[in-house]
Amino acid sequence: MEKWMRIALEEAQSARREGEIPVGAALVYGDELICRAHNRREQDHDPTAHAEILCMREAARVLGDWRLRDCTLYVTLEPCPMCAGAMVMSQLGQCVWGAADERQGCCGSVYDLPADPSLHASTRWRGGLLAAECADLISGFFEERR
Repeated sequence: MEKWMRIALEEAQSARREGEIPVGAALVYGDELICRAHNRREQDHDPTAHAEILCMREAARVLGDWRLRDCTLYVTLEPCPMCAGAMVMSQLGQCVWGAADERQGCCGSVYDLPADPSLHASTRWRGGLLAAECADLISGFFEERR
């Protein structure tokens, strides 16, 4: 699991170099890396261009199915409401995230969207993998910008 989060961290570093909020993601099917992505909202002028969304889109294209039941998404920051919703709607099997997002996190911090029984969701999540490294990357980015 750690090796996949390290790939997500590499993507987050790429985002940082490009002036994007440093969030990276890697999507795995079984033991195979399907795709990797990082935030591109500024570059693409697209509010939905979060690392998670970009990964899920590409994985659906590669796998030829929008249902991502047997996939695991590794992401450096706890998913926001939009990304957590996309995880549920894609029937993503599992999400593993690094740093908690106390402001907008929807996999346990502010809300637990995948566990909402009214959504009939099946996405499992686990937080805190390489949490300190993931959090340091984000906090360092915002400290530089102040």
